[in-house]
Amino acid sequence: MELCLQERYAPQNRCFGCGPANDRGLKIRSFPKGDQVVATWQPQAHHEAFTGMLSGGIIGALLDCHCNWTAAYHLMQRAGATTPPCTVTANYAISLKKPTPSGESVQLMARVVESKDDRVTVEGTLESGGVVTATCRGLFVAVKEGHPAFHRW
Repeated sequence: MELCLQERYAPQNRCFGCGPANDRGLKIRSFPKGDQVVATWQPQAHHEAFTGMLSGGIIGALLDCHCNWTAAYHLMQRAGATTPPCTVTANYAISLKKPTPSGESVQLMARVVESKDDRVTVEGTLESGGVVTATCRGLFVAVKEGHPAFHRW
């Protein structure tokens, strides 16, 4: 099985959304594809807001983590580095466009729309059944030594 960004660069990360080492987490698996980073994720009943519909909070976590990895991967590629910098979310906004069914997998797609020095703006979407049900725009920043997230992966 192909390693995702999280498994390759942060196998001990315990983040709820994207940490491979968090047994109770969402375990998002993000993969570079062209100028985007993509993921497929399968909801379970305990991720629901109500029967048959995915929780908006879970949608937020999915898009936040996936877009953060998009930013980290972009900064790594731009620098020609072999590992990504540790990045954190400075801000992000989620728009819930339509209810997201929980009975089928969702697709996450994200792309960089602006990049300067140590910060990247990313736009992402969450689709279910080929329909965009949520969007995200966020600013993600590479942290420096002294920040609690520095070298977390």
